[in-house]
Amino acid sequence: MKKIKTRFGEVEYDPTNVIHFLEGLVGLDHLHNFIVMPNKKEGPLFWIQSVDDPDFAFVVTDPTNFFFDYQVKADEGERKKLGIGAEDEYFVLTIVSISPEKEITLNLAGPILYSPKTNRAMQGILEDSRFDTKTPLPQVESAQ
Repeated sequence: MKKIKTRFGEVEYDPTNVIHFLEGLVGLDHLHNFIVMPNKKEGPLFWIQSVDDPDFAFVVTDPTNFFFDYQVKADEGERKKLGIGAEDEYFVLTIVSISPEKEITLNLAGPILYSPKTNRAMQGILEDSRFDTKTPLPQVESAQ
């Protein structure tokens, strides 16, 4: 087990569970290794903590919790980078941001593909204009 000091305090982690971003993240290509922080609350959001820079962490979620028709398919090149075959499982995650006005948005234009089999991940860029880096959560209509 290893330890790092983070905003969450001292965190112990198993190096075999580190998620490795081969190419880093968009704009943060120097950050490659992350751990998933234990979720203290029930819900669809969880923290990813950088092992390379303990001051850096961000929130991610499965976007289909909020956008039911959101689908991203890993192509052959992406599967190769993740080290998985055509039948292997992978997850699509998106980075969550909260503005100073407390508006919650998801980066649907830059999804993260994650393979639990290899613990590899990568961030892609979608060319689809329907998706934005700051897509607001859908409004829930209240029943009257």
